[in-house]
Order: sequence, then structure tokens, then C-alpha cells
Amino acid sequence: MGMCLSCLGGAGEDVVVTPDPETRRRQLAEAAEKRQKETAYRGVKNPEGVERKRKKQEEIEKTEMTTSGSGGGGGLKWQVG
Repeated sequence: MGMCLSCLGGAGEDVVVTPDPETRRRQLAEAAEKRQKETAYRGVKNPEGVERKRKKQEEIEKTEMTTSGSGGGGGLKWQVG
């Protein structure tokens, strides 16, 4: 019986200390961001290149919206035959 009690004596050393709620929240947010990035670029060899192309496309669309909104007349033209 003395052998069982000796193994319970070191049980306090095996306790895992959990971080405070703010640290835990930050770790969970970082892990969620990492998962989102991984799923967004799954199968893409060059994610930085894809991001650059996406930003360039957004800039082009933005400039098109500003020029067409000012009445520049650069849109489609109808011809009646």
C-alpha cells in the first residue's frame, strides 16, 4: 500500500497551467487567422503573387468606377442601324 501513495506524491508536478483568458483569446485568434490563410491559398504555389494580382485588379476596378461616374462617356456606345 505504501507503493501506491508514493506515486501520488509527484502528481502535483504533472498539472498543466492554463494561460489567462486574454492570452488564450489571442492564441485562438492567431490560430484562426492561420487556418483562414491556409484554406484561402490551398493549392496555390505563389500566394504573394495572387495577392498582388488581386490588389491590382481592385485598383483597376476602382479607377474604372471613378471615371465612369464622372460622365466621361467611355462606356458602351449603342448604334442603331
